[in-house]
Amino acid sequence: MENQIEATMPNISDGQSPTRRIAAIDLGTNSFHAVLVDIYPDGSFRTIDKLKEMVILAEKGMDNRLSDEAINRGLDALKRIKFLCDSHHVEEILAYATSAIREAKNGGDFIQRSIDEVGIKARAISGKMEAEMIGLAIRHSISLSEEMTLMVDIGGGSVEFIVGNQDEFIFLKSLKLGVARMSAKFVNSDPINKEEIKSLRDHYKTSLAEIIKVVRENSIKTIIGSSGTMENIGAMVANRNSISSSMSLNELVFHDDEFNPFYESFIKLNRKERAKEKALEEKRIDIINPGMVLLKFLIDELSIQNIKISEAALRDGMILDFIQKQKSTLSLAANFSDPRKKSIYELLQKCNWMEKHSTHVANLALQIFDEFKTDLKLNEEDRELLEYSSLLHDIGYYISFRKHHKHALYLIRNSDLRGFNEDEINIMANVARYHRRSTPHKRHFRYKNLSKDLRKRVKKLSGILRVADGLDRSHYQNVTRLEIKKDEKKINFIITTEGDPELEIWGAERKSKLFEKVTGKKLEIFAVNNSA
Repeated sequence: MENQIEATMPNISDGQSPTRRIAAIDLGTNSFHAVLVDIYPDGSFRTIDKLKEMVILAEKGMDNRLSDEAINRGLDALKRIKFLCDSHHVEEILAYATSAIREAKNGGDFIQRSIDEVGIKARAISGKMEAEMIGLAIRHSISLSEEMTLMVDIGGGSVEFIVGNQDEFIFLKSLKLGVARMSAKFVNSDPINKEEIKSLRDHYKTSLAEIIKVVRENSIKTIIGSSGTMENIGAMVANRNSISSSMSLNELVFHDDEFNPFYESFIKLNRKERAKEKALEEKRIDIINPGMVLLKFLIDELSIQNIKISEAALRDGMILDFIQKQKSTLSLAANFSDPRKKSIYELLQKCNWMEKHSTHVANLALQIFDEFKTDLKLNEEDRELLEYSSLLHDIGYYISFRKHHKHALYLIRNSDLRGFNEDEINIMANVARYHRRSTPHKRHFRYKNLSKDLRKRVKKLSGILRVADGLDRSHYQNVTRLEIKKDEKKINFIITTEGDPELEIWGAERKSKLFEKVTGKKLEIFAVNNSA
């Protein structure tokens, strides 16, 4: 079946040529999906290739860690995807990691190895962002109206819930209710027994209280289900009821009175019998039942009458989000009269900077600076240079993400930054250069050639930037609040996060040594998680 992404194919008669070729990779719990697309000047895009790799990252008994075997499967899959991208001369790869990697204690290690060994920088997105991307994809693939609908994407590790219409999303939520997770926790019998079904329904009722309230307030009668589990359920219902879906499942509609009899029959099947069910993928035979129970629960609890299927998925939303951001033509530099700040933003714009990440890191860095300004004997000029270094620290991606810290140094030193003297430019360039990898060392000739005073300033500012950058390791502003406490021997960072904090803690702790050295104190990081 062709993905709905094909519907965005431009009119060839218009004579358009693609302006960009990108790849979007969804690093899911059970599988990695990649789609390669050409993007056209009018914002449309066309699929040129796809690849799906089974990885099964989530395994029983791993105590919230990815096993060595799972990590190796994931890296091998990414290598094959990277080979495909290289063979098609892809210019940019978007890789988003979801719940299995986002929640794993060693998820940061997997992401780092994917950079070092494969050349793909995967970003662990928050559950809320995952839901928003899926909502964008569904809205693009399905004809919506002013009527509010409940959109549901049942994955292996999590389930995303979106309430919205053609114009807006009023509710976005990602919950740890994925079929692989629920199967491991609740299902031990084959076929699933009544007690296990009741336990699942009770768990869903407790977990979905907020969603149930929103759906009832908006009198929603339609569910739109996206991605694999819902597609499989839709295909099986269509097969049982002789509903035509030979070309595509996209926009397939079935009703509660068609699903309910199918559910009552299917839920009694054992593994051998499920394996004979047409349209059920082999990989879902052992984990489909929690998805069936979830859909049945939603239909019963919310009096849902219509179920519609969307073939759009997270990776489609990634592409749409990328296009939306690239189409912006507003000049950031026009907002500033100060020649120093204006020249900084002109350089940022030229290098297609990561605005949200870099701005967030700058804000965190400045908060840390303000707390330690007196301790480190720094001044307001240092604060300004730290702000600009933080904004500029990732511009090296414009050349390549490999050694992008060194590329950042080159770009800053060799750009026409108006209003700055040579010492200031060297400080910014070196601070940006040392935001990752090696700390300042005299064997580095650019650093060695600085005066002793400048080297001291670079060390102090780099120590702050490294920790601030680590606190946004996911690049999706997971840290919503930073509280700093200190005494004579130690520093405590208490972070409040929107989603799982492990990646940010890992990132900051991994880069804290220089900060500890310049402050002379031990840094410890604690988290308060606001997510459900």
